[in-house]
Amino acid sequence: MNIIYKDTFIERLEKQLKYISKNSPNSAQKLKKELIQRIKDIPKSPYSFRKSIYFENDSIRDLIYKGYTIVFRINENQIEVFGFTKFQNKPTE
Repeated sequence: MNIIYKDTFIERLEKQLKYISKNSPNSAQKLKKELIQRIKDIPKSPYSFRKSIYFENDSIRDLIYKGYTIVFRINENQIEVFGFTKFQNKPTE
């Protein structure tokens, strides 16, 4: 199963990493590495993640890691990672 990273996810992740790197570049790099590894593990068992609290769709799930929510959609042959949030009401704004 392929993993597709949508622009909304990439932009929000980069913004958060830039913010963290102002105080600790090493922490930002570590967080990025850990998040990417967690995302790479999604295809092993995508439905084991909770149904998204942001969408009314069983194929959209939330991966929670260190207070961050990564929102992804399960399609037939791919996982679309499109949302990234921490304390925001909407994962793509």
